[in-house]
Formats: sequence, structure tokens, C-alpha cells
Amino acid sequence: MPVFKPGTPVITEEPVVEVISSEELLLKPGRHRLQLVVEDDSGNVSLPDIVDVIVRDTIRPTAVLEAPKSVQPGQSFMLDGRRSSDVPPGKIVKYEWTLLE
Repeated sequence: MPVFKPGTPVITEEPVVEVISSEELLLKPGRHRLQLVVEDDSGNVSLPDIVDVIVRDTIRPTAVLEAPKSVQPGQSFMLDGRRSSDVPPGKIVKYEWTLLE
């Protein structure tokens, strides 16, 4: 059973791996980034592919922000918070948007 720790690669020969969650290995609520790099039988290494996984909080609402990965200078774009949620019967009633950098 592989153990996922930040910054420590898990190497397998199988194309599927389970991220085990338990009391000791609990991923905290929020966004977690995972990366995959593959190597072929000639030793060629791929560029990384990265995915975000959101662990939803069971008490507080969970914010999920979607935006384009890149835009051209001067191009307008949309921010989308529609996938944000709360545990029923709660509902989202306000969205606060902030430009950090």
C-alpha cells in the first residue's frame, strides 16, 4: 500500500493507484494537487500531468473556483464558483472574490 506524502513520489509499475485515506493518512479539506510522470521502456520521461482533487468539508461550505488556465493580455475572462457547495440543507448565499496577486 503506497503512502502519499507531499513532495515524495510514489512509484508503481501499474497504471492505477489508490490514495488511501484513514485516520493517520487523512487529507485535510481543501485542494490537493497530484502529479503523474511516466517513463517508457526506453527511459524516455513524459512531461508531468497535474490534477486538482478537492476534499470537501462536512461542516463548512466548500469553495470551488474555476477559471481559465491562461488568457491573452487585455482579454477578459470569467471566474466560476457554481461548483461550490454546502452540505444539505445548507446553501451558498454569498461569493467573495479577491485578486491576490
